Amino acid sequence: MATFDFMLPYYGDVRLMQDAVRSVLAQTDRDFRLVVIDDGKEPDVPGWFEQLGDDRVHYTRNEQNLGITKNFQKCVRLSEADYVVIMGCDDLLHPHYLETVRGIIAAPEGIGMVQPGVEVIDGDGRVTQGLADNTKKRLYAPQVKGRRLMAGEELAASVLRGNWLYFPSIAWRGEVLRKVNFRDDYSVIQDLALVVDLLEGGEEMVIDNSTTVFQYRRHAVSESSVQAFSGTRFAEAERYFAAVAARMDARGWPKAARAARFHSASRLHALTMLPGALRRGHREGARTLAKHAFTSGQG
Repeated sequence: MATFDFMLPYYGDVRLMQDAVRSVLAQTDRDFRLVVIDDGKEPDVPGWFEQLGDDRVHYTRNEQNLGITKNFQKCVRLSEADYVVIMGCDDLLHPHYLETVRGIIAAPEGIGMVQPGVEVIDGDGRVTQGLADNTKKRLYAPQVKGRRLMAGEELAASVLRGNWLYFPSIAWRGEVLRKVNFRDDYSVIQDLALVVDLLEGGEEMVIDNSTTVFQYRRHAVSESSVQAFSGTRFAEAERYFAAVAARMDARGWPKAARAARFHSASRLHALTMLPGALRRGHREGARTLAKHAFTSGQG
């Protein structure tokens, strides 16, 4: 059995998905399995996978559309390997991604999560640094030169203040990922919820930015940004931060609880989305965004 699974929940642009698949197959370390779970209906996709003729690639199409969260949960259930990546169907791996990550996890045995080096690309594949990613890097991400181990309240407070992680690039220890899985009640903030759940379970994360191994694609329009203009994303965020703040208090992690209540990055994001919602005529969404942006959550 392969010791590393790339799980690819697919829905959307065929060409970008094919590029993502090719980037997996181009890995210098060839000990992996690629599992593609197709949640769409594009007619030519099954045939394309069949003609690849690579026994490391496993393709399946859902009989009915599951949606983001349930397809992610299915990816976790179908994973088998010691370590798992749930990559975006439009993201790209550098050829040495797996070789690099395997070297990282070999150092602190049993590490729960690895956040490797990431660069952001736009819809055309050009390396870019927009407002969201500059904010992540300058205001919220810890200052790491090379490699750092983080865990517990320190990391929980950091990501609850502002989620600077690039979820599709993270390598997860398969055993704990399958035990916890994604929560049912979140469709946009589910990645943050999973990380915090694992931290509460005692897992640790290695952050290693010594070399770039992953290209995260930042689109002008995506599922999350469409929901953001309507305010849906931030209504969900309000629910999550209120619930997790109470959990952090109960656990005795006061810094993490305060970070969850204030959720400064999420509120700043809502503020930047507000003009766009108004331009698009999303009045109810604009009200939701304004409420999220200007409410500190101290109550």
